[in-house]
Amino acid sequence: MSDDPEFWLRGPIPGIPALLQPVAHALLQARREVKDIMYDFPGGRLWTVHPALASPGFHLQHLSGVLDRLFTYARKEP
Repeated sequence: MSDDPEFWLRGPIPGIPALLQPVAHALLQARREVKDIMYDFPGGRLWTVHPALASPGFHLQHLSGVLDRLFTYARKEP
């Protein structure tokens, strides 16, 4: 785990409008947390399904798709 402060505590991100700073901070924080959590995750268990739960691999793919959709809508594209 990183000992660095959360991204929102580090101040504004250059090139990002003030209104979008919270979004940028949240995305950077989420990326760091996913990297930290998945760092030593055993690859053989990525697609292991537990009863009533989706696999970690499914959640990672879903996160990617959700972010792609979010940015598509932000660009006012269908």
